[in-house]
Amino acid sequence: MTTRRDFLKTGSLTVAGLAVAGSGAFAATGKASYVTNRPAIGKRNFTSKAVDKTIAATKAQLKDPKLAWMFENCFPNTLDTTVECGTKNGKPDTFVITGDIHAMWLRDSTAQVWPYLPLANEDEELKTLLAGVVHRQTQCVLLDRYANAFNKTEEEEVHWMSDLTDMKPGLHERKWEIDSLCYAVRLAYNYWKTTGDKSVFDADWQKAAALIVKTFKEQQRKDGLGPYKFQRETPQQLDTVSNHGYGRPLKPVGLINSTFRPSDDATTYGFLVPSNLFAVVSLRQMAEISQNVTGDQAFASQCSSLADEVEAAIKEYAIVKHPKYGKVYAFEVDGFGNATFMDDANVPSLLALPYLGLVDKSDKIYKNTRKLVWSEDNPYFFKGKAAEGIGGPHVGYDMVWPMSIIMRAMTSSDDQEIAWCIRTLRDTDADTGFMHETFHKDDPANFTRSWFAWANTLFGELVLKLVNEGKEGLL
Repeated sequence: MTTRRDFLKTGSLTVAGLAVAGSGAFAATGKASYVTNRPAIGKRNFTSKAVDKTIAATKAQLKDPKLAWMFENCFPNTLDTTVECGTKNGKPDTFVITGDIHAMWLRDSTAQVWPYLPLANEDEELKTLLAGVVHRQTQCVLLDRYANAFNKTEEEEVHWMSDLTDMKPGLHERKWEIDSLCYAVRLAYNYWKTTGDKSVFDADWQKAAALIVKTFKEQQRKDGLGPYKFQRETPQQLDTVSNHGYGRPLKPVGLINSTFRPSDDATTYGFLVPSNLFAVVSLRQMAEISQNVTGDQAFASQCSSLADEVEAAIKEYAIVKHPKYGKVYAFEVDGFGNATFMDDANVPSLLALPYLGLVDKSDKIYKNTRKLVWSEDNPYFFKGKAAEGIGGPHVGYDMVWPMSIIMRAMTSSDDQEIAWCIRTLRDTDADTGFMHETFHKDDPANFTRSWFAWANTLFGELVLKLVNEGKEGLL
């Protein structure tokens, strides 16, 4: 059985991202020749003229040859290697694997295609691909609203069938994470806002939206523990859930329980604050869709009311006074007064709140929180000879996630800070030309996951953002 934890790589460079691309980027001397690491044209899963045009235009703005090379490798990595396009029930259908695991996470698949949304109106085939992701995600939610990861077909082996939860054909893993459903809403809403195409909000999508709200309400746990529970036989503490699969007790205060984090690790206290903030925005997006597209005013009102309730609970229970940083967002709370002061690199994270549009980066509480999580007062902040950054228990001590460094740049208004992030990302790729899940704080050649499309595409998104903002001088 495969899980993200199985795709760890430590030690030398021999299993690097170069193996994914299939073209050598290094001479015998070890010096980079910066030959593209993209698959040969005939071997790419999908080619977009708009994306290729963007790559060429962006590379022309980059004076650093290594950054230009890394951008060309990373930005199209999702399209080059992870999308599987087709049709289902007469509608576009796009299955998106994470990279080295042949399964589709709702979170990852949205994040992987997200940077291509602004180009959708320039490329009809790309637009169709994105619509296909929305349709596929809709079917995933209809299959199981509590699952985080899905197989392409119901005939494929269910990797975690032995888990003590309601496993069924078509699932890859069934970990309940608020952000999984939020990401599906985020993609559909922004696809519509970008393209004007309302066709994705069909009858199935409306059923899925109703299930999302139902799930959020169940996991407020006002009427008992709800239908979801999860246990796994494993040596990893955070791969299973205490109290017969229901987790630690929670006081029903209006917040939504998330049994697992975006890292696929179990929460300590189930009210995961970044994900509750995400839910508020997603509910308001569903309300807008219902008001302006599907015409279901009663459902729109239901979404808005729940968003207001969760937001009020966040203000009352999730903002906690830290002895050093003042008022901050806790990472997790339980409604009883317990809270965790930490952050995890996976998005949504506390650091990434402005990136997702959940808070304004000038918000005082966010600024206090940002100082806390990017410091040694965050137990999962690691600082070493090669770099510093946020990690998490999913991979463990001393392993920095490039995603956290990307998010620091994405949410910064300080050019010096952004430039540091870019230099660090450039210098910690282990000369592979790709991002990784994590790398050791003292040794970038000690990394995990040589093919992690979310991190690759996110790096490309950052570079493109800076060029579009006229900040190519930082690159």
